[in-house]
Amino acid sequence: MSFNRRFMLQSGLAVASTSLFGTGRAFAAAPGPNVPAALIAAAKKEGAINVITLPRDWANWGVTMDRFQELYGVKLTDDNPDGSSAEELQAIRTLKSQKRAPDVVDVGPAFAVQGKKEKLFAPYKVATWAEIPADVKDAEGHYYGDYYGVTCFAANKSVVKNMPQTWADLMKPEYKGMIALNGSPLSAGAAIGAVFAAALANGGSYDNVLPGVEFFGKLNDIGNFSPSKAGAASLVAGQTPITIDWDYLSLGYKQANASKVEIEVVVPKEAKPFGNYYCQAISAFAPNPKTARLWMEYVYSDEGQLAFLGGFAHPIRFDSLVAAGKVPDSILKTLPPASAYKGIKFATLEQADKAKKVIADAWPRLVKVG
Repeated sequence: MSFNRRFMLQSGLAVASTSLFGTGRAFAAAPGPNVPAALIAAAKKEGAINVITLPRDWANWGVTMDRFQELYGVKLTDDNPDGSSAEELQAIRTLKSQKRAPDVVDVGPAFAVQGKKEKLFAPYKVATWAEIPADVKDAEGHYYGDYYGVTCFAANKSVVKNMPQTWADLMKPEYKGMIALNGSPLSAGAAIGAVFAAALANGGSYDNVLPGVEFFGKLNDIGNFSPSKAGAASLVAGQTPITIDWDYLSLGYKQANASKVEIEVVVPKEAKPFGNYYCQAISAFAPNPKTARLWMEYVYSDEGQLAFLGGFAHPIRFDSLVAAGKVPDSILKTLPPASAYKGIKFATLEQADKAKKVIADAWPRLVKVG
């Protein structure tokens, strides 16, 4: 995704003004968060922050990372931008005594639970803590959701003549070898979301994701499932012409590649949408702990949260921001229709942890690929 960014001075502060960060939607960003001067000073003294697995074209992280550096004058390093949640936790384990170790991570809920159990995270509560829904945060502040989306289908219309509308449609012979996930559900949150969503559409529930694994097993048996990792490049090139991924990624790919290929995005219709979120957490071994806390304050500030909309992701504080009139109508009108999100709910952390275990056991047996 390309980013159209310019900055203007306002009250002595460089304030981002965008065409909403590459999506053609415009509003002036709010000033940076009101955080204690001592925290900013301590972060400037550290002078650096190490983030991990934040692709620039995923949920608008590129703009967020650039803006953080603009505001606070620290050097940001983004390691392994195309990695997985599992790799983020492994980086904390293996690099914890090194200066290049991650300070913060952005992981799926199941991996957030795992990270707390292993005591990999340091608790911290941001100033906007009260506006983060209780069901997406650890009560002690070890991790909390930052943005969310729903599972959807995206298709390259130069290859796919008939857009699948339901999970049942994916079984059609015309989609042989076409359907791929964004990573493996053994390690990637986006793929775990796909299994959850397939389960909800095939007799399963948030407490029982096995039907989702069985669905992909059948999809593989008939030859429709591809073990290739799906992404923007493979979708645009037609190598993975049908992808099952988050709405914000798929909509971003559609917008960014409109001049190259027509990409259609659909939220499957026969079940309530599966919503999932990612969690920010500070490493218990962060080499730059003060800057890590400043990063968290920024991500959960009004400006940091609104930036997610530039990547078609819903910020975790979305409801409170809308209620406070902080999301311009011009932005709300360009989001997917509200009906596509009707009935959305999140799996509890316990359900997410249970699902991860079921998938780890059943996926290798029933799907045998990916």
